[in-house]
Amino acid sequence: MPDKKKSAEFYKKLHTQLEQDTTWPAAYLYKFIVTKDAEKIKELEEIFDNMGAVITTKDSAKGTYTSVSVNVRMNDPGHVIEKYKEVGDKIKDVISL
Repeated sequence: MPDKKKSAEFYKKLHTQLEQDTTWPAAYLYKFIVTKDAEKIKELEEIFDNMGAVITTKDSAKGTYTSVSVNVRMNDPGHVIEKYKEVGDKIKDVISL
């Protein structure tokens, strides 16, 4: 249970920061790290499909992990957080930066 409380506090703080620092709608840059797995990268791409997202990937030096950057126009802070949660729910062992 503590993880859910910590998550809720994190997202509340993020929402407040995004609301204060950004004029919406705005471009938002998501950054994720996944194990080098074509299926996980495909799942990430599908989550942002049909949103006009620009997605770039870069493999780590040893080729074990892949960094995925997603630049996409979002409507509001709530929408940004919804996508973070969707990624976390659908993709195992993803790291959100």
